[in-house]
Amino acid sequence: MQIFKGYNRLMSSRKLNAIDRLVSGVDSALRAFAAGPQKSDRPSPASGIQTDRLSATQRAHSAGLMRINHSGEVAAQGLYQGHAAVARDPAIEHQMQRAADEEKDHLSWCAGRLDELGAKPSILNPAWYAGAYAIGAASGLLGDKWSLGFIAETENQVVQHLSSHLKKLPSDDKRSRAIITTMRDDEARHGTNAEQAGAAELPRPVRKLMNLSSKIMTTTAYWL
Repeated sequence: MQIFKGYNRLMSSRKLNAIDRLVSGVDSALRAFAAGPQKSDRPSPASGIQTDRLSATQRAHSAGLMRINHSGEVAAQGLYQGHAAVARDPAIEHQMQRAADEEKDHLSWCAGRLDELGAKPSILNPAWYAGAYAIGAASGLLGDKWSLGFIAETENQVVQHLSSHLKKLPSDDKRSRAIITTMRDDEARHGTNAEQAGAAELPRPVRKLMNLSSKIMTTTAYWL
């Protein structure tokens, strides 16, 4: 851990290049996977909501949905950090990093709810992170407008995905519902911010491929 602290102090004292940001992103991911849930900057939306009495079946279903959401937030970290690593405009890089920080809150909230439900995160989270980081960096190399386009489309699909989870959750699971509702509002804002910053509209085949990839992750993460 002293190595990590020394590296972070060094990084904060000078301008980061793409390699620096890549190493920093991998460092953050490795520590997150090793240390488990991180403290969020904002309190969980479930704070103050009485613990729900769920049946074993309802608890297992809520856990599967929250595991999907947790994996989605792991992937969001990779996506945003991948984009930020190759962003050409410092303002765009800052916007990406700010959004990634909010996604860390989501990650912490989902991890906490999984723990309450007696469930574990997906064992495939490192793969979700690595794949999303690669996609983020690759799209970012095409230029900031395409990088923003991927963000806008991703967030649009995430909003739809979270809305569907609100319908699928057991009606008594108010704690999970509060978390997902706040996440959905944040994701919608991230998408709007990307569009306002100059996001390019992605070709239809690319959007369909992104949707297919999302379905593979959500189907797998529910169980694993």
